[in-house]
Amino acid sequence: MFPTQFTGASFTWERKEFGDVVEFYSGLTYKPENIAQSGTLVIRSSNIHNSQYVNADNVYVKNNIVNSEYVKKQDIVVVVRNGSRNLIGKHALLTSIPHNPSVIGAFMTGIRSSDNQFIETLLNTEQFKREINKNLGATINQITTSQFKKMRFHFSKQKENKQIGVLFTYLDNSINLHEDYLQFLHDFKSFLLQKMFFDNDIPPLLRFNKFIEKWNQCRLNDHAIVTMGQSPNSKNYTNNQTDKILVQGNADLYKNKVLKRVFTTEITKTAIKNDILISVRAPVGDIARNQYESVVIGRGIASIKGNDFLYYQLEKMKNSGFWNKYIAGSTFESITGKDLKNAKIYTTNSDEERKIGNIFSSLTNIIQLQEHKIDSLKKLKQFLLQNMFI
Repeated sequence: MFPTQFTGASFTWERKEFGDVVEFYSGLTYKPENIAQSGTLVIRSSNIHNSQYVNADNVYVKNNIVNSEYVKKQDIVVVVRNGSRNLIGKHALLTSIPHNPSVIGAFMTGIRSSDNQFIETLLNTEQFKREINKNLGATINQITTSQFKKMRFHFSKQKENKQIGVLFTYLDNSINLHEDYLQFLHDFKSFLLQKMFFDNDIPPLLRFNKFIEKWNQCRLNDHAIVTMGQSPNSKNYTNNQTDKILVQGNADLYKNKVLKRVFTTEITKTAIKNDILISVRAPVGDIARNQYESVVIGRGIASIKGNDFLYYQLEKMKNSGFWNKYIAGSTFESITGKDLKNAKIYTTNSDEERKIGNIFSSLTNIIQLQEHKIDSLKKLKQFLLQNMFI
């Protein structure tokens, strides 16, 4: 079966050995005494993340010991040997030279061709993963250059290959831009959490103009109803989704929501819709809003009835390491119900709390929409990879 083609493309795809289409070059072998504070950058597996070059644990060697090919713009660098089998085949298209000069390490290989945009896309396909698995050594996690050259893939004529490469480059750039914006949103939210709530007894630095009164300190249990969980009898666990959802620990909390995991017929302590659920076992302090009508809260969870202002104050407390001073247990960290209920929080008048809560609620919704956009783009890319290649 041949792939979906661009309109006007009527060429038959041909199966060729990789070595007939691309050129390979090897990496640099160096010794510990060759490492320097500056000089030639050695690109290694740790510098490749999500098909991009990243600055991570950079290693430089003395310029005078380099006896391998220098990388060029638009080269593809591929991990061909690693302690982890899952990292074999990890790769990146170098859209720029990360450092002048740069080489690749001995456990990498470099690829050049007339259209590396298409080749980079080809290396993202399931076909490439299958070829790697066929060629991996039984004891050594590596693929040799000779094995790489003999891998067989289908290629179209150069014009269609170039169009495919441009399409996926555009998709990758769109994904990267959306991910950069998502990171900005997370950083902006973290900044506001830091500045709009008390931080180590320091009053908030950002406030709405009309609010000038002093915030009040109180115990969490004096401001909100806190209910500690209690694990039901495991004999009552069921897969019947009409029964109660059991929330047992932080593993059941994900991206501010409750995951459906275990169900139970036993009703012990429950939380209703929109209650705040907080993990009291490692990692302590994870929170989520309960989006179901009612859930059973297990021993690793507590429920709190509170507004958005309290919810995001608890998120700020988690991010700032507030709960660390209360954590007990060397092998399984947790906090007691007493420490949770006695935790000091800050309150203000209802209008200011509502405005602050609305800001963070809106920002959280924007973040979730951005995550959905990225997920949709990645699914589109995966669909095209599956349908535009053999």
